[in-house]
Amino acid sequence: MLFSAYMEHLFIFLGVLQILAGLYLVYEAAKWLSYARRRTGTDPGFYSPRTAVLCPCKGMEPGLERNLTALCEFDHQNYEVFFILASESDPAASIVKRVASQARGKGHVIFAGPAQNCGEKVHNLRTAVQQLPAEFEIMVFADSDGRPGHSWLRRLTAPLTDSRIGASTTMRWLIPNKNNPPSLLLAAWNAPILTMLGEDATKNFCWGGGTAIRKSVFDQSAVMDEWQNSVSDDYSMTSALQRVGRPIVFLPECLTVSYVETDFAGLMEFTNRQILITRVYSPKMWAIAGATHLLFCVTIALGILLTLEDFFAGRPSMQLAALTFLPLLLASLRGAFRVTAAQEIFPALKDQIQQQAWIHLLLGIWIPYLYSVNFLASVMTRKIRWRGIRYELISAQQTNIIGR
Repeated sequence: MLFSAYMEHLFIFLGVLQILAGLYLVYEAAKWLSYARRRTGTDPGFYSPRTAVLCPCKGMEPGLERNLTALCEFDHQNYEVFFILASESDPAASIVKRVASQARGKGHVIFAGPAQNCGEKVHNLRTAVQQLPAEFEIMVFADSDGRPGHSWLRRLTAPLTDSRIGASTTMRWLIPNKNNPPSLLLAAWNAPILTMLGEDATKNFCWGGGTAIRKSVFDQSAVMDEWQNSVSDDYSMTSALQRVGRPIVFLPECLTVSYVETDFAGLMEFTNRQILITRVYSPKMWAIAGATHLLFCVTIALGILLTLEDFFAGRPSMQLAALTFLPLLLASLRGAFRVTAAQEIFPALKDQIQQQAWIHLLLGIWIPYLYSVNFLASVMTRKIRWRGIRYELISAQQTNIIGR
């Protein structure tokens, strides 16, 4: 009885703490939605510098040709696309060549060769930057699994009219191609990352699937040096910009749709990889996020157990049930803000996003348990698998390739 009373008091403390944290995060999510709405209504203007869009490619993935074609259809008049592969034997090479040849002179294909002591994506980007003609003023980094909109490039480069800006960046919004549990979980897992970026440009980080930077800033910040032995293009670029005090502007209006389908093995490979990379390249963020998710999971699990114990013992249990339910409700509200923003940013996809809203309102509230598994896995190993290649992440400045 004494132990049970102690556990109830502990849960009440944790439950109140989660409710207070949840209320604060709902307030922050509301501010984020307001910022997204202001940004979406902003006119990007007529800034049209000479721009190079760099897109590393490897292997086949859902909608690859349509994704790459979207990179050749922007309403920005002064740009060219550079698709980079490690070798001509890559399964995606034929599609990449076809898209580039149909891009009316805007498309180019670069074969970078095998990577050594860094991630293949980073190696591909380093090779492309080294070969880039000097006349390009802006570099934009995109991923082959995203499908940006027609005005994406013009909007993404617009803030760089201010020479004080380090980079402008955005994030992905995942839409499952299949209704199988792993694909749905992946979409729900990704969504909370959106609200980690916001109006405060000093706290943002670059996302490799959608970042624009002046070539001069790229050189002054020594991004190439950061990339030399790195597996993470975006975290390393963020570190370089933070070191020289350059702010990173987040543009919610440039959110990039990515159509996904995966199985449980793919889900765990992707999510574990992202969290381990965060541990190596941003340990402070990793520690705070890990503690937050683990505490949430412990609180909810303890609340459910104590509520059921009191219920079956015939004791009053409604107060415990309420303390368990309210943090989940607040998490669902945060999901609702994200869904609302996505619907407004992607009006052509509004109905589809609405039909999948339950993923973020119901399934999403249990995603902290998946995150907790990812955080625990990141403590156990420094090895990841990324597009068929196995890496060991020794540190942010040292990467070993241990299998192809």
